[in-house]
Amino acid sequence: MPIPIVNSIISWFLKKRIHQIELFLKYPNDVQEELLMRLIKKSENTVFGLTYNFKSLQSYEDFAARMPIQKYESIAQYIERNRSGEQNIFWPTTIKWFAKSSGTTNAKSKFIPVSDEAIENCHMKAGKDMLCLYINNNPDTQLFTGKGLRLGGSSAIYEDNNTYFGDLSAIIIENMPFWADFSSAPKQETALMGEWETKMDAIISETINENITSLVGVPSWMLVLLNRVLDVTGKDNILEVWPNLEVYFHGGVNFNPYREQYKKLIPKKDFRYYETYNASEGFFGIQDQNNSDELLLMLDYGIFYEFIPMSSYDGENSIAIPLSKVKKNTNYAVVITTNGGLWRYLIGDTVKFTSLNPYRIKITGRTKHFINVFGEELIIENAEEALKQASKKTNATISDYTVAPIFMNGKENGSHEWIIEFSKVPKNLNLFTELLDNALKAINSDYEAKRYNNLTLSMPKVHQARQGLFYDWLKMKGKLGGQHKIPRLSNKREFLEELLQLSIVTSN
Repeated sequence: MPIPIVNSIISWFLKKRIHQIELFLKYPNDVQEELLMRLIKKSENTVFGLTYNFKSLQSYEDFAARMPIQKYESIAQYIERNRSGEQNIFWPTTIKWFAKSSGTTNAKSKFIPVSDEAIENCHMKAGKDMLCLYINNNPDTQLFTGKGLRLGGSSAIYEDNNTYFGDLSAIIIENMPFWADFSSAPKQETALMGEWETKMDAIISETINENITSLVGVPSWMLVLLNRVLDVTGKDNILEVWPNLEVYFHGGVNFNPYREQYKKLIPKKDFRYYETYNASEGFFGIQDQNNSDELLLMLDYGIFYEFIPMSSYDGENSIAIPLSKVKKNTNYAVVITTNGGLWRYLIGDTVKFTSLNPYRIKITGRTKHFINVFGEELIIENAEEALKQASKKTNATISDYTVAPIFMNGKENGSHEWIIEFSKVPKNLNLFTELLDNALKAINSDYEAKRYNNLTLSMPKVHQARQGLFYDWLKMKGKLGGQHKIPRLSNKREFLEELLQLSIVTSN
């Protein structure tokens, strides 16, 4: 069958899903409440269902009153029982897959249960919806005349007591339908290789002569791969290697710090970027408009959502609200109940709603990844907007960064200490620092108050990192590739001190 016809058939098949999406767009709160009651009904004879008497629950209000909000530590013992072979604990069907969470660089690993329902009706469904929404917005796409280059987890699948664990992306690749594997590159055994640098070379070897039309992966690691592709091929930009490349589906970290670097690597005016919001615990949102940084909250993936206003956040003791009660432009911690057996689970992410009809969100950061040592309440969203403004005014480009406090010492004020790796260095680091500080004051009134007359905070200290510093740090910790990320903001100095010891170029 000719390739253009195959492209048309696959596009037609995927677009059929649009009508189902329109249903939850029209009746979002009804869809969510019905979903919750189905999850409760299905799980009423599990250990959790019997413990919390799911059979007696008749409404969301009953559920919220009976079931406590939980962090990973609250359910770790149950997950270990499940990993040891005991079933029917928090979900009635057999759970054999566990996503080894690597959302932070903490040494402690988390093993998130992934049921067959979560694989099929959440993660796989989301992958198809990502393509569906893209095709619906771009009817002339030639996406399926070529292949998608996938850059997944750096860990293979490991067996333990007849259960299996690895990066979520590795689990998804392991369970992909044949047609999806057929339209993807590299081949499955390469995609699942464990040693990151060897894997990179293998991916390049397999893909440089393929007709690659899309990219899928975390921006930081995809950037490393693309730069290595240019090194190997000697080409000036990625379009010289893959001329039919039309879209990059990305997620995992904020894309803004990487945007300018991608524009240089892929100098195509109509090239498209589509963001997704997925995690080990579930797939939550997909960009549904061209040239937008808003994510449509996906409401029929077997995930029931609740939200905690960060203004009253108190971990597991917080009061959550359902989707129907959220407000725009308020920072919320996300709580989920899923078809993988997570019940009122705090995932650690924070979001704000940019639209209530339909429900669209932006990711604002993490409940733990902020700096509030001096009452400044600096979140990632603030930091990255300030970096964006300072970079634009100094014609700089940032690859990676991290921030930690400088604690007060006697009569000396505190401050914030930044390590920034630039791919394009500002001519004047002191000017960059001043612009960064001014932007933070304009964005965050609490930061501005603490900086007023150096009342509590002095001018931030910025280090220019040598090239490759963050890569070397992750390599030293055995955390190259996949879903491993740089901790952006921290109330402690542990990460920053380790990076300082690995050599800094200069400071302001």
